Amino acid sequence: MSSCLDAIRPETAPAETSRFRPAIHFTARDTWLNDPNGLVFHDGMYHLFFQNNPYGNVWGNMSWGHATSRDLLHWTEHPVAIACDETEDIFSGSVVVDHGNTSGLGTPEARALVAIYTSAYKAGSQHSGTQAQSLAYSTDAGMTWRKYAGNPVLTRNSAHFRDPKVFRYRGDQDACWVMVAVEAQHQKVVLYRSEDLKSWEFMSDFGPANADAGEWECPDLFPLPVDGHPENTKWVLIVNVNPGAVAGGSGGQYFVGHFDGVRFVPDACSLPAPAGIRVLGDSAAAAATLQQCLWLDWGRDCYASVSFSNAPDDRRIIIGWMNNWDYANELPTAPWRSSMTIARELRLTAVNSSARLVQQPVLADLCAGEEPTSAQNLMDAGTFELQDSVFRLPDAVPGRAQVIEAEILPGDAGQVTCHLFGKGDGSAGTVLSYNAATAELVLDRRRSGNTGFHEKFPSVESAPLQLEDGALKLHIVVDHCSVEVFAQGGKVVLTDLVFPAQGHTENRLTVEGGPATIRTLTVTALG
Repeated sequence: MSSCLDAIRPETAPAETSRFRPAIHFTARDTWLNDPNGLVFHDGMYHLFFQNNPYGNVWGNMSWGHATSRDLLHWTEHPVAIACDETEDIFSGSVVVDHGNTSGLGTPEARALVAIYTSAYKAGSQHSGTQAQSLAYSTDAGMTWRKYAGNPVLTRNSAHFRDPKVFRYRGDQDACWVMVAVEAQHQKVVLYRSEDLKSWEFMSDFGPANADAGEWECPDLFPLPVDGHPENTKWVLIVNVNPGAVAGGSGGQYFVGHFDGVRFVPDACSLPAPAGIRVLGDSAAAAATLQQCLWLDWGRDCYASVSFSNAPDDRRIIIGWMNNWDYANELPTAPWRSSMTIARELRLTAVNSSARLVQQPVLADLCAGEEPTSAQNLMDAGTFELQDSVFRLPDAVPGRAQVIEAEILPGDAGQVTCHLFGKGDGSAGTVLSYNAATAELVLDRRRSGNTGFHEKFPSVESAPLQLEDGALKLHIVVDHCSVEVFAQGGKVVLTDLVFPAQGHTENRLTVEGGPATIRTLTVTALG
């Protein structure tokens, strides 16, 4: 009997875990989720499909769950969109709007949304033991789906060929669909083209390169202008890796380069390990090279990030899975388990003559309607100086997330620290600090609350950070069980889950080792 039919129901939620459910991050109502899938904007609505176990709160019975939002912050969950069955589990993939009805799956009255997903075939099926790419389609704006009768549309007779991201490519001569998928255990991205989404032709592959100690998954490929200049457009290839990420376990790396419609070629400056890091073995050189790779997020809990198709104004917006495969099935929440990151808008900017991603949380529209707390009123009087002292920030509030924005001149201070979800005596909490001696931003969750559910959860993450004109710029999104840090305008990003102890709500700012100047500081509550 298939795993979909041999299902368990989610457990009843203990009262003590309900306080961890996020205010502005998506979670399934009472089940498990992982990778975001099929992100698409259509008819004024953002659609988030996702890996989902409809029958429990641990991984299994993989199907596509479905949620929609108009603002990327408040989500409505819908019934399962594409369900597993006795022959296949429904693994990750993407959705496109087939504007020209190239697939023939639409109607004169309704354009088709076409999902391209991985069929993970089960024992007893015709394609048992393989992963192949299949189609499903919707003609009612994504609310109901039908599997294509000719599935699978692309197979390599491989057990680990998955995670297709499909986009429309317009070259000098013609337009076609391009698929970016992976041979996960060979650390290769494989590229195909199609005229109709049904028949696919191999074009090229890429990899191994850079972080290659684990499986490659959930690729994405898209163009972005550098600093907004269309004449200087680069292509970004996102490749998630598990394990082997910079903070341990699973994480997302990226490459910047050129795509000519057939082949992706990375810039040399985004390729510290052209043959991959594994060839360096378990060495100091390998660890140092891993730090030189380009990372979407330096924290522990951002994986499988992919971007929205058909986003308005050609914005490039991504969402990731806010978890890590090291401990994903054991998070201390019920009946739901796992959440998504905040939506993030990507841009490319020149950093030391090389193009690098910057990310900003998509919060502007909501924050514009909120009144900043009294911390903003204090700053209205001008800058002020802190030295070996404590500045209290507004406490965390049940049912609300907080957005902390600060610009600080560390000056002669050795360390500037933001303490989150703390206890009154300072003995516990999540600690975000800038260390002047090492020029690092450090996120420490070892005393953040409930850390004992898995030996790999207590951790300290760090990222290199350069001050800009002497300033430390922080944009921190704090929800009931997460901290997302966007520093230096989004050039440095760290994301960690935290599970604060009951009643630990104190937030404060401290400066040690010399004076620092607080130039701006706002705290906004959202929910």
